[in-house]
Amino acid sequence: MSTDNALITMRDIKKVFFTDEVETHALAKVHLDILRGEYVAISGPSGCGKSTLLSILGLLDSPTDGSYLLNGTQVESLNASDRARIRNREIGFIFQAFNLIGDLNVFENVELPLTYRDGIGKAERKERTMEALERVGMAHRIKHYPSQLSGGQQQRVAVARALVGRPSILLADEPTGNLDSKNGEAVMSLLDELHKAGSTICMVTHDPRYAEFAQRKIFMFDGRVVDEETLNRLRHEEDARLSRRNAA
Repeated sequence: MSTDNALITMRDIKKVFFTDEVETHALAKVHLDILRGEYVAISGPSGCGKSTLLSILGLLDSPTDGSYLLNGTQVESLNASDRARIRNREIGFIFQAFNLIGDLNVFENVELPLTYRDGIGKAERKERTMEALERVGMAHRIKHYPSQLSGGQQQRVAVARALVGRPSILLADEPTGNLDSKNGEAVMSLLDELHKAGSTICMVTHDPRYAEFAQRKIFMFDGRVVDEETLNRLRHEEDARLSRRNAA
């Protein structure tokens, strides 16, 4: 893959968690490039490192070792305040649990990320917020509170909140995980529309149906990025090992 148009470049990313003198290697020498305008799905079994990788991609955590270049900025060693500043400008998050604030209405929830930005006045915040809500079809619900919305509507508001800052990339963590199949399909169609309009998207999903929406699929196993054939072989070997152990 050509990396000339890479928005994200990761090299030799490792993540080790230390607890009670035990080392847990969550990521092992991960290499990853995501191009501008690309739609990438990350899949793999539970515990394979998907969420850890997404946390590092989103600057919610730092790697133990390795290099991470985000939109031209070296970010792996930044302090917490610098990570927060870049995260607010470069990354839009879409969470499985929506993470809307119950005491704020739809407009206020979507506007919130902009209130942490310097140089954006009230009029511009309103314009951007309404633009984001119109893109997800929720501009008619600006006075409603999260408790007054369906799960699918809440996720649409969450997508608008992710879009409002005009980020370089949208990171979606199991965006359909709390939705029924009808609302899940609707949210995936929305992400597909956003990608076709130029958004860069990286999504973690357990559901192979939804991974098919992406341009490119990445598979993880035991903290490593692997191809689909290797993933299937490793899964087969793991199942066989567990069967032998259970039979013993």
